[in-house]
Amino acid sequence: MAISNKQAYHEYFIEQTYTAGLVLTGTEVKSLRAGKASFNDAYCLFHKGELYIKSLHISEYKLGTIYNHLPTQERKLLLTKKELKKLEAKMKEKGYTIVPLKIFFAESGYAKMEIGLGKGKKLHDKRETLKQKDVDREIKRYIKR
Repeated sequence: MAISNKQAYHEYFIEQTYTAGLVLTGTEVKSLRAGKASFNDAYCLFHKGELYIKSLHISEYKLGTIYNHLPTQERKLLLTKKELKKLEAKMKEKGYTIVPLKIFFAESGYAKMEIGLGKGKKLHDKRETLKQKDVDREIKRYIKR
């Protein structure tokens, strides 16, 4: 089961995507498996050459005791050094940001996050995207007949 950030594609042009590992505690993993996460206001930032995600809300595990986690704590993202350097260089350019797109579990059982290098959309770009979606939907309806 994947938890996706639908608003990201509305707000940004996603130019490139990366799959990053997440550093989580046990109760966070259990909450993610139950689908209890929200991307509202979540963003990625660099700190001392490492990539972190802030404001990602993972609800507390219902059966967790004193070992439960804080819902909106900073979480480290795991990428290769080459990918980190590439992303950090792009972030220094004007208009680029790193956007969390999706959280999923790999076949190995580890929690992964898909992040994208995005450039913000203007209002007219958002309208154009909505028009294109409507046209695509109409074409699919017409083809099904």
